[in-house]
Amino acid sequence: MKSYKLIFVILLIFIANNSISQVPENSTLFIELKKADSLIFKEGFDKCNYAALKKVLHKDLEFFHDQNGTSNLEEFYESFTSSICSNPNFKPIRKLVKETLKVFSLKSNGEIYGAVQTGNHVFYIKEPNKELYATEQGKFIHTWILENGQWKVKRILSYEHKPPTKEYGKKFNADYAYKLFDNDKEIENLLKKHKIPSIAIGLIKNGTLQQIRTFGNKKSNQPISNNSIYKVASLTKPITAFVVLKLIDEGVWSLDKPVSNYFIDKDIKHSKYLHKLTTRHILSHQSGFPNWRYLTSDNKLSFQFEPGTKWQYSGEGFEYLRKAIEKKLEKPFEEIAQEKVFNPLGMNNTYFYWTNKIDEKQYAVEHDENGNLINYEKYIVTNAAANLLTTVEDYSKFLIHILNGAALSKRNYEEFLKVQANEKDGIDWSLGMQMLSKLPNNEIAFMHTGGDYGTKTIAIILKNSKDGLVLFSNSENGMVLWQKIIAEYFGTIGEEIIRRNLE
Repeated sequence: MKSYKLIFVILLIFIANNSISQVPENSTLFIELKKADSLIFKEGFDKCNYAALKKVLHKDLEFFHDQNGTSNLEEFYESFTSSICSNPNFKPIRKLVKETLKVFSLKSNGEIYGAVQTGNHVFYIKEPNKELYATEQGKFIHTWILENGQWKVKRILSYEHKPPTKEYGKKFNADYAYKLFDNDKEIENLLKKHKIPSIAIGLIKNGTLQQIRTFGNKKSNQPISNNSIYKVASLTKPITAFVVLKLIDEGVWSLDKPVSNYFIDKDIKHSKYLHKLTTRHILSHQSGFPNWRYLTSDNKLSFQFEPGTKWQYSGEGFEYLRKAIEKKLEKPFEEIAQEKVFNPLGMNNTYFYWTNKIDEKQYAVEHDENGNLINYEKYIVTNAAANLLTTVEDYSKFLIHILNGAALSKRNYEEFLKVQANEKDGIDWSLGMQMLSKLPNNEIAFMHTGGDYGTKTIAIILKNSKDGLVLFSNSENGMVLWQKIIAEYFGTIGEEIIRRNLE
């Protein structure tokens, strides 16, 4: 049972056993808490008024959400800056369903010390020159504490979120509505059926993080949350690509100069192609290198064709580039990534390798095809092509950064948007990401997958709509859910993305 459900049950038992009485709507308590509720939502949520929020949020706040996990006061504030209040042109708005509001007093020795407030609310999206349209409805339970004559909300439960019913969705825009599975039970049943411990989902709409949904467990009986850390395998490569693009933008690196100017691997020092290899070739998988040298017969690095003449996926290329950059800049790549990407974007739970900053209790442990735990390795060195440790929320922030131009110059961002190489019919590569053009509605998708034994991940963004999707699963069977989720979220565009990748 999820933690919010357990708390809900405990609260109901508490109310029943303590004969908590519902107060009338014209009572002072009801009116005071209705005003307090408006400070959270009308002022805080709708207007991004942090001062109003601080008046009513308890320092020991516990927030439980049936789709976004749990958070404390600091994390609750962070959600406002990173999601709710990050884009004024695509703003969530909450409206209370007034007739559902109820208040129950909490007393000790005949004196009121707190109250429980319940009700229903509907969430809308506000865009310039558009009428509000409903996207979601849900229920809430607030536990209020009276401290020094002031009401503070100490616990918030937000649950039973689902698409809006017709009475609330009169101006409902189906194109922008949350439409990923009408029933949470469906995902839970699929996880159980396919022995998948968990899936974490990041939903991006119009360039903002609309929602994080988590299902299942990190490991046995330890529920996943939006703070859970996954090893995302090759989803490391887009991160590396944009770190490099930022260095190019700053003029300290070059897209088209020979990488041999800065680093030469001893295995290829005599190759005739040595001085032809460029960063462009590496980021678009045209380096000529194998995926990994240990997969070759002699365990040595070699050019299998002239760089730039054809496409071949290569992790070795990204590692080669990392070594060259570290040699020139005399700085670890992890440190460069923190400076250029992680810190500016608030990706506070993203690392290239295990450090003492990682809370191992948050790690989504890999599982095999039978649902059994896999003994995982704690990598302690940077690999520019694999082993990144991150959360769905952090990676969603990164994708949103890309959708919004990645803070690059127009020239270098346009280099990312160009087709650099062709993998097969319908699938090209840009710099660091797979590129699918001529999708329905003339959409263009940029995507990447990641897969090691026991972990399967995928990230997709759509250039024109600025929608996106992040899926992390700690299971060898994780891909089973991809097809259904991508098709349901992106519709015909998602179906075409799936078709091209399966052919």
